[in-house]
Amino acid sequence: MQHAPAARPSPAHSARLPPGTTTRPRPGTTTPSHRTATRPLLAAAIAAVLALAASACVGGGRGTEGQDGPATPTAQSPAVLPSAELPPVLTRGQARAALVGADDLGEAWEPTRGAATWRDELLKATAERPDCRRLLDVLYTEELFGTGAATAPRATAALDDVDGGAQLHYRVTSYRAADLDRTLAWLGTLPDTCGRFEARDAHGTARDVRVTGLTLPEAGDARRGLRVTVGDTAPDDGEDPQTDPRADTGTDTAGGVLTVDLVAVRVGDDAISLTNGTLGTPADDATRISVEVGADRLTEARRQGRAQV
Repeated sequence: MQHAPAARPSPAHSARLPPGTTTRPRPGTTTPSHRTATRPLLAAAIAAVLALAASACVGGGRGTEGQDGPATPTAQSPAVLPSAELPPVLTRGQARAALVGADDLGEAWEPTRGAATWRDELLKATAERPDCRRLLDVLYTEELFGTGAATAPRATAALDDVDGGAQLHYRVTSYRAADLDRTLAWLGTLPDTCGRFEARDAHGTARDVRVTGLTLPEAGDARRGLRVTVGDTAPDDGEDPQTDPRADTGTDTAGGVLTVDLVAVRVGDDAISLTNGTLGTPADDATRISVEVGADRLTEARRQGRAQV
């Protein structure tokens, strides 16, 4: 008796089942053969990503640029960011509007024709005490608030008194109010620390220098003034350099006594500074008018600046 042959699985069923399995895999699972097939593909993808990352690192290294140029930085270095402590400064036009002019001081005044000769002959000197040496430097350079770009004057004016031989230099500077006040406070110490001292020029010639406080009109938020006299040689003790017979109203410095008013007035985060010097008797009204008119104009320039913001 012959037995009937066993039924063979259909071709479709055997094609879907891996060898050695009798049941269909659950959805969402992979068979060993499928995992084996996908491993080379996964390894190839990872290798490609690593190769791209390495290429990007090389292309973005220091001193190299890609074909599309350097990448745009997302943030600036703190070294190039503006200081948050610095206040907004006046524009050049606003600072110029705060200057004084010849018309403010009287008919004898006009725009300067050049630096006075006494600047080099009497102010270009040095002293042993640091504060006194700094004072002479300020009188000569007129950089009262410092020499950096941040303290550079926003506007300047220079005027000559053609009759009396005086010269007035006027500046408008914007900076931190606290730093401006420190400079004003330093000026206030000089009548005590440098009330009288000896200075010497490059040739070793001795100069007698005296420093006194100067009364100023109420103007601005803070103010300070000095009157500095510089003589050729030290006079006898007790002699007033203001009445020294060697004083001369001409421009020849020989035997003359130079008198310079040094003034600073702060208005908010801005300041005016001026020097008014002469070999004769200083005209007090020129310094006073410059302080009053200048402070009013600086206040108005600041007000207009805020209104335009």
